[in-house]
Amino acid sequence: MRHGATARRGLPVWSNRHVLETPEEIERLQLLLDRSAAGAGSHLREIITDDRRLNAVQVCERLQGMRLLVVATVTSDGRPLAGPVDGYLLHGSFCFSSGRNSVRMRHLAARPAVSATYLPGEELAVTVHGRAELFELSDPSRGELRQAMLDHYLPLQGPSFETWLNQADAVGARIEADKMFTFAGEG
Repeated sequence: MRHGATARRGLPVWSNRHVLETPEEIERLQLLLDRSAAGAGSHLREIITDDRRLNAVQVCERLQGMRLLVVATVTSDGRPLAGPVDGYLLHGSFCFSSGRNSVRMRHLAARPAVSATYLPGEELAVTVHGRAELFELSDPSRGELRQAMLDHYLPLQGPSFETWLNQADAVGARIEADKMFTFAGEG
């Protein structure tokens, strides 16, 4: 939604022009959030009550720019392996990149099951479970992840970051979420 857009399905309208999500993507994200909450176990529902959940618009507003995620993959013998990545919420899905030959990307190429959590502190948490879709970071049709990385790191590191990125043998990953849980506490 952009400035002047009308609310759909009771979602609030916002005017931030940096959000990439279309009204359809917001609606799809809201359906995912609602379906996930409805299917959660009783313990999780006791903790993440309706008044502590974020709606799709709030998720998109709060997760703009680079957000450190902990991403968990699965080894060939079924063990979980978790580690941090620079994550970006793009079109309602978490995306990240890593070297083509990194352990993480080799796991995802063989076994795409993945979980990721953004947890900056006790006041906010967003967790997704799903499958990773790998793509070439240099693919012009998938350039939004590359651009998001440039937007974040060029001001911090200067042109050397783009040079490094152009030479890196990096692969992008988009998490196609089956479930997404949010928690917003006081703070």
